[in-house]
Amino acid sequence: MSDGLDAGQVGLLALFVTALTTAQLTASKLLAIPVPDALGSLPVVGATILMPGAALAYALTFFASDCYSELYGQRPTQVMVNVGFAMNFVLLALVWGTIFAPAANPEFAGQFRTVLASGTNIVAGSLLAYLVSQNWDVLVFHRIRELTGDGHLWLRNIASTATSQALDTVIFVTVAFYVAPRVLGIGEALPTGVVVALVVGQYLLKLLIALLDTPFVYAVVALLGGGRQSERDAWALE
Repeated sequence: MSDGLDAGQVGLLALFVTALTTAQLTASKLLAIPVPDALGSLPVVGATILMPGAALAYALTFFASDCYSELYGQRPTQVMVNVGFAMNFVLLALVWGTIFAPAANPEFAGQFRTVLASGTNIVAGSLLAYLVSQNWDVLVFHRIRELTGDGHLWLRNIASTATSQALDTVIFVTVAFYVAPRVLGIGEALPTGVVVALVVGQYLLKLLIALLDTPFVYAVVALLGGGRQSERDAWALE
C-alpha cells in the first residue's frame, strides 16, 4: 500500500466526515417537502414528505462510503465508518462542553443550546442507525463485489445503499420518535401515523437519491483511478 493518502482519498474522507457532522447537527429539525403536483398525493405519505433534517446530508455519507469502498477496499472503509462512529461522541462532547461553558452573551446561550443540542432520543436513534446501516452498507457492497467481480458497480452501489438506507430510516425514526419517547420517556412522541409517514417518505427520497447518485459514483471512481486493486490487495494481505 502507498505510504500516504492521495488527494482523492483525503477528499472522500473529508466529504464523509463533513456530511456526517452536518447530519448529526441537523437531525432534530423535521423537514416538510411538498410532493410535486404531477404525482398528487402519495399513499401513506400524503402531499408532503416528512423527514429529519439530517436525511439529505446523511445520504452523502453513503455516496462517499460506496466510492471509498470501490476505490480502497472493505477494510479501509470499515475503519472509516467505525472511526466516524467514535467521532460522533467527540462531536457531542465538544457541543455539550460549549453549551455548559460560561457564556459572555447569556441572552444568546439559550438559542445556542436549542439549535445545537439534539434531544437524547435523536442522539440515541442516530447513533444506533449509523452503526448498523453504515457497516451493513460496506458488508453488502463487498459481498456483491465478490459475486460479480469488478463489473456491475451500479448494482452494488444501488443494492448496498438501498438496503442500508432502509435499515437506517427504520431504526432512526422508530427509536427517536416512537421507542425512546414511549418506552424510555425521552423526547417527544409522535403519533404512529406520523412515524410511519416519516419512515416511508424519508426512504422514498433516499431511494431516489441512491438511484440518481450512481452516475456520480462512476464519475468519482473513474476520476480517482478505477478499482485501486493494488491497494485493496495490500490491505487484504496485512
